[in-house]
Amino acid sequence: QVQLAESGGGLVQAGGSLRLSCAASRRTFYTMGWFRQAPGKEREFVAAITWNGGTTYYADSVKGRFTISRDNAKITVYLQMNSLNAEDTAVYYCGATPRERSGTIENEYDYWGQGTQVTVSS
Repeated sequence: QVQLAESGGGLVQAGGSLRLSCAASRRTFYTMGWFRQAPGKEREFVAAITWNGGTTYYADSVKGRFTISRDNAKITVYLQMNSLNAEDTAVYYCGATPRERSGTIENEYDYWGQGTQVTVSS
């Protein structure tokens, strides 16, 4: 059974930064990515990265502020979040799939983590 474990969430003031990590228990994945879900809203795409890190995708709302990266040796994906604002408050979920997918759509993923809370105070 593959497990994804997110970490790095927490409480930060507006304008601050956080770095999320997601470590997989085993297996190499073609695409890994991040989604988020705010209270009362649907889960939405944040960022995704393909296996060699050569291709990345971002939601318009985070472009220029968030950076996704991965370490294949550690089977870990990271999300560096800068210039955070209250609209970024959500539970952030890590996803992974061994299939060749862009990772911008939720149902492209085969595995999900439990989520990590990010709260931005204004």
